[in-house]
Amino acid sequence: MAGVPAVRGPRALLWRWWPNPLRRRSDKVEAWTLLATWAVTLLAGVLAGAATAQSVERSLARERAEWRAVPARLIERAPGSAAGSERVWAKVRWTAADGVAHEGQTRVEPGSAAGTPVTVWTDLEGLQVTRPATKAQASLRASLVGMLIGVSAAAVPLAGGRLLRGRLEQLRLDAWDAEWERVDPQWGWKTG
Repeated sequence: MAGVPAVRGPRALLWRWWPNPLRRRSDKVEAWTLLATWAVTLLAGVLAGAATAQSVERSLARERAEWRAVPARLIERAPGSAAGSERVWAKVRWTAADGVAHEGQTRVEPGSAAGTPVTVWTDLEGLQVTRPATKAQASLRASLVGMLIGVSAAAVPLAGGRLLRGRLEQLRLDAWDAEWERVDPQWGWKTG
């Protein structure tokens, strides 16, 4: 085909919409299906990811606002020796804002004596929680969760579009088989 120029660039992406006498109705349907699939995939991924990231960010900001550092004291000597470098779990006791005493465990220096002051984090009910995420940590966590949910949400319409395109391909092949069965006997000899 020396006289047919190769199509390159942005036009190559739009070949499905070019006027062409060989283009079938199924080609048009597939082109619109492909466009709709990509549009819905992009929209679903972005919206789900952004909504999730905002929700996680708000939740972590609420934790930062509500959770408080509370002074506590070791109930018993912490296991290990003072020369150990890794923090160990030890029992602690603290009093919540409502005056109720609570007990729990937290990481402390090895070998710390009973009665040593430490800090624990509590929620509004005075129950022990982990240290709330900093703004930077919350932002990173929200971004990662948002991306994960965005990709997961985008996979659904992408898979649905792929299934639909597979079904269109099967219908096109069935139509070709039916057309071949109709035309083949007119040639007077078998091709296969």
